[in-house]
Amino acid sequence: MVWNCRIATLLIVSAFIGSNLPAGAAELSGGVVRIGVINDQTGPLSDLSGSGSVTAARMAAEDFQKLVPSIKVEILAADHQNKPDIGVGIVRKWFDVDGLDMVADVSNSAVGLAIQSLVRDKNRIAVYSAVATTDLAGKQCSRNGLAWLHDSYNLVSGPIRKLVSQGYDSWFFIAADYAFGKNMVSESQRVLAAAGGKSLGAVYHPIGNADYSSFILQAKASGAKVIAFANAGEQLATLMKQWHEFGMDKGSQKPVAELMFITDVHAMGPKIAKGLTTLTAWYWALNDETRAFGQRFFKLRGAMPTAPQAAVYSGVNHYLKAVAAAGTDATDPVLEKMRSMPVDDFYARGATVRDDGKLVHDFFLVQVKDAAEVKTNWEYYDVLEKIPSGDVYAPLADSECPLVKRGH
Repeated sequence: MVWNCRIATLLIVSAFIGSNLPAGAAELSGGVVRIGVINDQTGPLSDLSGSGSVTAARMAAEDFQKLVPSIKVEILAADHQNKPDIGVGIVRKWFDVDGLDMVADVSNSAVGLAIQSLVRDKNRIAVYSAVATTDLAGKQCSRNGLAWLHDSYNLVSGPIRKLVSQGYDSWFFIAADYAFGKNMVSESQRVLAAAGGKSLGAVYHPIGNADYSSFILQAKASGAKVIAFANAGEQLATLMKQWHEFGMDKGSQKPVAELMFITDVHAMGPKIAKGLTTLTAWYWALNDETRAFGQRFFKLRGAMPTAPQAAVYSGVNHYLKAVAAAGTDATDPVLEKMRSMPVDDFYARGATVRDDGKLVHDFFLVQVKDAAEVKTNWEYYDVLEKIPSGDVYAPLADSECPLVKRGH
């Protein structure tokens, strides 16, 4: 059943590409399409993206080349170390020296905003995975940058409204001290106020912090009904372990992970993570197609794919299909195809790119199972409900993206 679905999908993609290819071979700069995956390869965000995102990009390239062998694809990879200056320096060299066509992933909001300016200036393409700041498709939007996974508003709006309606109306935030964490808190406080709730404060920790005791004590002293964590990866896993060491799991304050990945749950273990809810764009165990990708990825990595890694596969796949359909890797015609063609794969069904550069797709509200209920390793979530795309994105009319305001 799983492989039949996969074969059918490949046949559909093959027919689509074949019907959209120009009569001649694609015109490629340097004779090859070059895609660069840049992210945190060794630090606190490496599990959720890292080298796993490179694997996902290579899988997408291999699948595409089975269907269109005439188009050569090269995947480059680099570690930005969560530093914007390092990230921009690498990508600038990729563009100016190595002839790179497209940047994928990034997985850090501060680095993403810096790269956004560069792709605009160089007229290249970036497909962002785990970059949550709303500024990316808002004040600093660019026709060249596409947000494939989520933003802070997606992640917090539904869960906050739901919890406030249940009486959890006072919140305190423990957040990472960089663009992502600050944006997540500001979006949360805005949604919280609109829902009739109240923020009792926030504290910010350095990225890669190891000791969260002082932050936990401040959260406890706040008396807030909800303690929300605006961090991810190793930071969230370490914080939750210390939350339990302080006995906070036996108290009345409800912990909420505003951004959590399956690798975070695996690092914590379901005994610590049980009951945590989060909103996610994708989960490997949703259906036969997602399971097929998950099992294939697991054979290569020894871990199930995260939502960002699945998004990297989807974004690279869509980009390559656009190159084939445009018959060139020149930025303008490829962007036009990427924005006009629907995304219809195991990651997102019938999704479209909005004028502000966001890929609009459904989300899922999930909750970590009790350890006794985990029958298969990595199958940690109960899917509570599917959230339609129309209920999880801020209205385009409210966008601060200059492209939208100009009507482009």
